[in-house]
Amino acid sequence: MQSRFNLSPRILLLCLTLLSGTKWSDSARVFTIVNSCNQVVWPAITPGESFNGGGFELKPGQSMVFNAPVGWSGRIWGRTGCNFDKTGTGTCETGSCGSTLKCSASGKPPASLAEFTLATPDFYDVSLVDGFNLPMSVTPLNGKGNCSVAGCVADLRPKCPRELAVKSNGKVISCRSACDVFDKDEYCCRGVYGNPSTCRPTYYSKLFKEACPTSYSYAYDDPTSIFTCSGTDYVVSFCSAKKKPVCTYHDNKLVCSDGSGSSGFRTMIGGLWLVPLLSLVVFLTNVILPNL
Repeated sequence: MQSRFNLSPRILLLCLTLLSGTKWSDSARVFTIVNSCNQVVWPAITPGESFNGGGFELKPGQSMVFNAPVGWSGRIWGRTGCNFDKTGTGTCETGSCGSTLKCSASGKPPASLAEFTLATPDFYDVSLVDGFNLPMSVTPLNGKGNCSVAGCVADLRPKCPRELAVKSNGKVISCRSACDVFDKDEYCCRGVYGNPSTCRPTYYSKLFKEACPTSYSYAYDDPTSIFTCSGTDYVVSFCSAKKKPVCTYHDNKLVCSDGSGSSGFRTMIGGLWLVPLLSLVVFLTNVILPNL
């Protein structure tokens, strides 16, 4: 499998698409990052100027909302087992970007990774090419196009093959990629395996793909793993249940998904329409109350 520290084939494709004259929409995207795990998560974002400097802490049930400009291209992942002092210096068991809370460098594999290029349309995916550390999903809301939910809501850690497992105190905390463990061309999509015709799914990538069909499982896993959507906001969830509703608040509108991948009940706030009770409860629970 291909290292995330190099430009993957799909990122090269996105760059070529943008350089070919694609016009950007001028509307910023709202990102709601939600921690639905039963443990603290330290989200990391690069470039992180629009995301609290690139790193912060989210306790279970908390969320934070950010605006990212069109033209932003970056990645979001979760770190676990972190210990930072008051200066923001420390370490993490998984996903570390060095010794700082606010990341300016890529995370250390293995880590589940969401990738975005905000343009017209946006491109987004969730990648397990460099391994897995947390269930992670990306839900687009109120957009147009192939606006499907991307990601991996299954927890791969309990079923991680022994040879790929990373443990701490006897517990599996992450699952490495076969490329990282075995360092062979057929697993890393390099050498004679460095193109879509010769780099094929392996035993290990098939395990990832079976559990997480809308995630990248190896470098050329494009057809079922990369999505496009225009004018959308995004909810990035850690450990979210597949059918759990998610919401975003944009331009005085509360936009929610019923968890099936569609933004089915959109409502306006301000007296024009009555907000459905479920939407309001979900929004207050996931966005407002945890941040008070």
